[in-house]
Amino acid sequence: MTKHNVVLPEAVAIPYPPSRATAPAAGGGGSYAIPRKLLTKLELSGGINGWVESMKASSPTHSKAAAAAAAYAAAHDDNNNSWIAKHPSALESFDEITRLSKGKRIVMFLDYDGTLSPIVDDPDLAFMSDAMRAAVRNVARYFLTTIVTGRCLDKVCKFVRLAELYYAGSHGMDIKGPVKGTRHAKSKTKALLFQPASEFLPMIDEVYKALLEKTRSIPGVKMENNKFCASVHFRCVDEKRWSALAEQVRSVLKDYPMLRLTQGRKVLEIRPTIKWDKGKALEFLLESLGFADNKEILPVYIGDDRTDEDAFKVLRERGQGFGILVSKYPKETNASYSLQEPSEVMDFLHRLVEWKRNSDLKHHSRV
Repeated sequence: MTKHNVVLPEAVAIPYPPSRATAPAAGGGGSYAIPRKLLTKLELSGGINGWVESMKASSPTHSKAAAAAAAYAAAHDDNNNSWIAKHPSALESFDEITRLSKGKRIVMFLDYDGTLSPIVDDPDLAFMSDAMRAAVRNVARYFLTTIVTGRCLDKVCKFVRLAELYYAGSHGMDIKGPVKGTRHAKSKTKALLFQPASEFLPMIDEVYKALLEKTRSIPGVKMENNKFCASVHFRCVDEKRWSALAEQVRSVLKDYPMLRLTQGRKVLEIRPTIKWDKGKALEFLLESLGFADNKEILPVYIGDDRTDEDAFKVLRERGQGFGILVSKYPKETNASYSLQEPSEVMDFLHRLVEWKRNSDLKHHSRV
C-alpha cells in the first residue's frame, strides 16, 4: 500500500496571560517547554485514532485542549514569560522593528484567515472588515504587499478587493500580480502569473467531488475547492463524528498517491505532493520582483497558521526579514514576533504606515 506523509500542526496551544505581562530579559528566561500531543508524521495505512487526536490538538478552542492548556499555563508562568521574551509583541517591539528597518525597503506578506479576517464557522463568511481593507490599502501605498493564503485565488481576491496587491492562493500554488504592475517592484514584469502545480488541477477537482459526495452524510462538514487544494472544514462537525470523517477522507485519498494531506485549524487539506508551500512562494516572489539576494530588502510575513511556518522558516534561514505569528496561544514557531489577533494586526499596519509617512516627511524636509 502506498504510504503518505501527513504534515500536522506542531504544538498544543497554551493561553497567553490575560494581559501582556512584562517578560524577563532576553537570555534570562532559559528554555521553555510546550506540551506536544501531535504526530508529525502519519501513514495513510495507520490508525484513525492518530488522525482524530491530531484533529483535536489542532483546535485551540477544543474544550479538553483548552482546559489542559489553561492548567499548564497556570502552573508554568515562567515558561509563558520565556515564550513571550523569545516572541515579543510586535506592537510593544515596534521601535526595535523600525530600527531593523532603517535603510531598508520593507516588503509585506500577509496571510488572510485569522490574520486579516477572523476565524469563522463558515469559511464562505470570512469577510474582511472595511477598516482592515483600508489598512491594507494604505500599507500597499508604501510597501509592496502580497496576500499569501490557502484560499483559491479567485475567492481571496473577492474577499480583499484590492487590485494593487500581489496574491498567492492555494498555499502559493497560484500566484498573480497586479495587471498594471507596481512602482515598488524592481523587476519590470507587469503580468506575473505562476502555477507550479497546474497538472494537478483535474486530480484535485476529482478528489473534491468525491469528498463532497462521501462526506455528505456527516452534518457540519464544509467542503471547499481551493483550485490547487481541496479543503475539508470540520469546525461545525460534532466531535463524535470526527472518526467517521477521518475514515471517509482516508478512503478517498488511498487511491491518490500523488496527493498529500496537511492539517490546519479545524481543516484537513488535500494538496499535490510537489515541494511547494508558502515559503517557496515567498522566495519565488522575491526573486521574480528583482529582490533576490538584495540585502536592502526586509521581508515581513504575518500569519497565524501552521502553513505560515514554512515562510517563517525561510526568513529565519535566510537571515533576512522576520515573521510575526498571530496567536493568543504560545506555540512552537519560527516567527520572531507575535500579535494576538487580527485587531492587533490592523494596529500594527496602521503604525507601520504612520512611521513610513513620518520618515518620508523627514527625508523630504532635509532634501
